[in-house]
Formats: sequence, structure tokens, C-alpha cells
Amino acid sequence: MSSRTLPSVLVTGAARRLGKTIAERFAAAGWHVVIHHLHSDDDAESLAAALPSAEVVSFDLADSDAIESCVNDLAARVEGWCALINCASIFEFDDARLIDHDTFDHSMKINAEGPVLLAQRYLAKARTQTGRCVINVLDQKLANMNPDFFSYTMAKAALASATEMLAMARRGTPDRIYGLCPGAMLPSFDQVEAEHEASGRMNLLHRLTDPDELADAALFLASGVAASGQVLYVDSGQHLMQQERDVLFLARGDSQTDARLPLASDG
Repeated sequence: MSSRTLPSVLVTGAARRLGKTIAERFAAAGWHVVIHHLHSDDDAESLAAALPSAEVVSFDLADSDAIESCVNDLAARVEGWCALINCASIFEFDDARLIDHDTFDHSMKINAEGPVLLAQRYLAKARTQTGRCVINVLDQKLANMNPDFFSYTMAKAALASATEMLAMARRGTPDRIYGLCPGAMLPSFDQVEAEHEASGRMNLLHRLTDPDELADAALFLASGVAASGQVLYVDSGQHLMQQERDVLFLARGDSQTDARLPLASDG
């Protein structure tokens, strides 16, 4: 079947980790998948080759001109661009005792400003016979607050607020905007596997949440059953807990933030 006859989805950060799982799930459901990446050329091309219908795009979410150019290109040639999933993010460390300005700027651009601009341009220009759908991947941390990864959390909070406002702005149209909140799901930052096994079970069900569950939830939201503006948590109940530190540190028994921790990216 030609990609022209398939519903299409752009998944940011789709070359690896959760984005890759989401891309694979949509492909299995018969979607044409546009795989976004920044530095993961080989992974992105390998994934595209393995999927029934896929293509690769590369741009920096901190570059507004690059975002505009990509949306213009896709909107012009993809007739059924039905969904955008903002999955790419960075996970760099700072805490509430002293903001790191470079980390803050980077987090806000990649985790908030870029996804919002991409969503706005998509909603303005994408062609589809049905309504457009935006799914912003947020974080259970927003309901289960702690002071670790301070700038990351502020940026995700900004994206959550933008999700609500975008939904309000599209009221009366067939377009739908959603938030999707994962919990501890994959090894993050500088975790080793054993630490992830411990931190990933720090939820009400004491189980590891499978990335496939998030991918299934994204596909469910893209089907349009839920009302626009809904936020769905897929975290085995982690957001209902009160965890005073990020589970990365709780799994280590850390009571204080180690200021010597290196900065690291995720997504």
C-alpha cells in the first residue's frame, strides 16, 4: 500500500528508546511513520528500513527555522498527516537549590518551546480528511513533584500548560491535543540496569512499566476516543505516590543531591 493512502504520524526522537517503540507500534497498526532524530542517523535509517512504511527527517528542536522548514515540506507532500507525537526530550541534571542557566535554556528549548512550535505549525498546515492529533509526552513527575532535574521539570510543566491551552484554542474543530505521562520506564541518566530494576518498581503496583504500554496508549489517543485536552498517565500508579526525590536517587538511597553528577542527555 502506498504511503499516500496511509495515515501518517511524525514521532520526534523516534530513533531510539520510547520514541522507537511508539514508531514501531504505529507502523504495526498500518501507519506511515516519519521518524525524527537529530544525531542518530544510523539508528533512524535502520528503523525506517525495518518498518513497512517509513521515512526519516532530521532537525534540531532548538532551531525554529528548521522546524518550520520540516513542517512545510511534510504538509506539502503528505496528504494524511493525522498525528504528531512530541516524544523527544533531554534529561539534564540541576536541582532547586541553584538553577543552572545553560541547562534551563537547553531544557526549555528542547522540552517546551520546540514541541509547542512544532505543534502549532503542524496544526496550522497539516492536511488530513479527519482532525489533526497532537500528543505531547509529559512526565508523571508533574503530579508527583520533587526538586531533582529542576529545569527539566519546569520545561515539562510548561509543555503541560501549553497542551491545555492548545486544546482550548482548537475547541470547535476536529483537532485534538493530548498529554501522555510516563513514569520510570527505561534506564535514564547514568543508571545501570540494576538501579533501573529497583527504581522502575517504585510505584503502586511494584512493577516495571513496559514501553509498549505507552505506545498502546499513544495509539489509543490518536484514535480520537478521548476528548481533547485529556492527560493520560501510564506509570503503574507512580504519580499517585509522594516521592521526595527522583527515583533514580531513591534507588541508591541518596539523601542529598550530589553536585558532582555529570550532565547527561536523554531522548
